[in-house]
Amino acid sequence: MPTSPSATAPQPAKVRLFVLTDIGGDPDDKMSMVRLMTYANHFDIEGLVATRNGGGLFPEQIEKVIQGYAKVRDNLALHEPGFPSTTALRATIARGLPVDGQASIGPGMDSPGSDKLIEAVDRADSRPLWVTVWGGPSVLGQALWKIRQTRSKAALDRIVAKLRIYAISDQDDSGPWIRREFPELFYIVSPGATFHKSTWIGISGDRFHGRFAGGDYSLVTNEWIDRNIRGKGALAAEYPNWKFQMEGDTPSFLYLVDNGLNAPEHPDWGGWGGRYELYAPRPQKWFLTSETRPIWTDTTDEVLGQDGQWHDDPYATVWRWRSAFQNDFAARMDWTIKPYDQANHPPVPKLATPARITAAPGQRVDLSAIGSTDPDGDALSYHWFVYEEPGTRSMSNNISGEKLQVRDSDQPKAWLTVKTDRTVAPGTGTIHVILAVTDQGTPRLTRYKRVIIDVRS
Repeated sequence: MPTSPSATAPQPAKVRLFVLTDIGGDPDDKMSMVRLMTYANHFDIEGLVATRNGGGLFPEQIEKVIQGYAKVRDNLALHEPGFPSTTALRATIARGLPVDGQASIGPGMDSPGSDKLIEAVDRADSRPLWVTVWGGPSVLGQALWKIRQTRSKAALDRIVAKLRIYAISDQDDSGPWIRREFPELFYIVSPGATFHKSTWIGISGDRFHGRFAGGDYSLVTNEWIDRNIRGKGALAAEYPNWKFQMEGDTPSFLYLVDNGLNAPEHPDWGGWGGRYELYAPRPQKWFLTSETRPIWTDTTDEVLGQDGQWHDDPYATVWRWRSAFQNDFAARMDWTIKPYDQANHPPVPKLATPARITAAPGQRVDLSAIGSTDPDGDALSYHWFVYEEPGTRSMSNNISGEKLQVRDSDQPKAWLTVKTDRTVAPGTGTIHVILAVTDQGTPRLTRYKRVIIDVRS
C-alpha cells in the first residue's frame, strides 16, 4: 500500500482559470469555492474576483475559504501534487464594481478585477484562459471594452481567440452585450436570466429550478453533504447548507477537471460540466435579448435514469455523471484530513488500443484497457459504452435503448461491430466510445478514456 503519491499520482494537465463570483449572496457560490479548492491542483488559478450580488461585494468570503484551505493544503498535497500555496491564491483575489450589467462597462468603469483579467490575458502563455462566470460577467465586459479602446484590432482579436467563457446563465444584461460586441468569443451559456431550462441545473436542481427526474437526488441533499463533506476539517467548515440547491456554479469548473472524459475545447463531446452544441438559439421568453450569433448552448442527452425511465433533456448531460463527481468530491474532502494510506485515490485507466480508430461499416472493432491500474491496489471494474450524442454517425435506437451495443462491456477487453442496420446513409461519421474505470475503494472513484471511431465506407 503506497503511503505517498510520489510514485503513483500523475500530475493533472493544468488549465488556466479565472473566476468571477457573486459570492456572499446565495450560499452556493461559497459551496462551489470550497469544492474548487479541493481541485486547485488541476488549475493555474489566475483570478478569484468578487462581483456584485444584491447585497454588495464580498471578497472577504473568498478569503475565508482560502483560510480554510490554508489549514489543509499540506494534507491535500500528500495525495496529489500541484496544490498552490495560499500566498499564490490570495494574490488572485480582487473585486469588481458595486454596480453590474451594462451600466458598469465603459469609461471610468475599470476595477481591480478587470485590471487583473487584462493582466492574465497579457501573460506570455499559449494556453487558453478559461473565465468561469458564477454571477454577472461585467468585469469581463469591461476588460474587453478597454482592450478594444486602447489596442489595435489585431491585438484584440488575439486576446479574444485566447479566451474561453463558461457562464452560469445570464445574471445581468452584460452577457448578451459581450456576445453581441465580440462575436468571435468562445462562449458557453444557457441564455436568459431565469434558470429553469439551463443545463447547469442538472447538478442538483431536481426539486427546485429544474423540476426534473432521472438523477439520484439522494447524492445532493444536505443529509448526503452532512455525511460526506461537512465535519471533515477546516475547509469543510466553510461549506454552508444550501438554500435553493447545491453548488449551481460548480459545472463551470467540473467541465475542466482532467478526468479523461472532459474535453474543454469540444463542448459537444460532453463531460462532468454538461454537454453543449454550437448554434444560434431561437428566442425564448426568458432570454434578455435575442442571440445574434452562434453560441455553445443547451442540448440533450438521452439517459436511462434512476427511475428506470429514459430522459432526454439538457439536465441529463450533467446528472448522468453525478455519482462519479460526488464520490470524487467526498474523496477529496477525505484528503484534507487523512493520511494517504487511509484515503482513496482515482484509478489510472490505460488504453492498450488506439484512442482514434478508422473502421468500415460492418467491421469489428476491438478495445482494450489492459494495463489500467489503481494507486491503492484496489480491484477495478470496467464499463465500455457508446456515447451516442457526441458522435456524427446517425444511428437509430434499438428496443434496448442502446444505439450500439458493446460486447463484454464490463471487461478490460471489449469489442463492437460497426452496425449497418438502423443507420442513416451514407453511414459514415464518428462514434464515441467511453471507457469508465471505477475502483472498489471507499468512495468508489471513476476515471475515463474516450475512443473515437471514424467510420468510413
